[in-house]
Amino acid sequence: MPAIRGYVFDAYGTLFDVHSVIDAGRAITTDATTLSATWRQKQLEYTWLRALMGRYEDFWAVTEAALRHSVRRLGLRAGEDDIRRLMDAYLSLACFPEVPAALARLQGRPCAILSNGSPRMLAAAVASSGLGRHLQHVLSVDTVKTYKPAPAVYALGPRALGVEAGQLLFVSSNAWDVAGAKAFGYQVAWCNRTGAPAEELGVFPDLVITRLDELPD
Repeated sequence: MPAIRGYVFDAYGTLFDVHSVIDAGRAITTDATTLSATWRQKQLEYTWLRALMGRYEDFWAVTEAALRHSVRRLGLRAGEDDIRRLMDAYLSLACFPEVPAALARLQGRPCAILSNGSPRMLAAAVASSGLGRHLQHVLSVDTVKTYKPAPAVYALGPRALGVEAGQLLFVSSNAWDVAGAKAFGYQVAWCNRTGAPAEELGVFPDLVITRLDELPD
């Protein structure tokens, strides 16, 4: 791999465990794992659909719409207090255990988050996890009013860091995000935590890892 001059991280599923909302979900269902998985899939689908339709709403609105749909789809009963409690869980998602030490080891080169998350959501997650001291930039798609994998989103990383994409390592646990970043021109590391197969999109990561502390420094 060419020399790495900076790191750009996806947030949800890469730094922060989106399924840490399972605990909050137990208030309305005995199968909170299914609720979390359904919610996450619909959340992503709504970002792609809104990007294609040109009807942007920020990630907080998208996340709430996905939750309400998932509750109906699974036949659950949830009042407005339940919805608020589940949504608030997204503001304090747990980071994966190895993340703080992994980011600390990379100090000396700039590190940034580049995420679908709204600025408010990202600020809350970074603050609750204590990761802010390791990050030079927290970049949201809200700047360009569309969602990954739109090239306009990936362009935010090189612009903020002042480094061309080919000298940055983009890190994501989401295979579709990996494909989007590679197609844009980043070097890419896929943090394949679950042993998933690669997407059949004709582009492939430069590096496959299972934990962030396996990143090259």
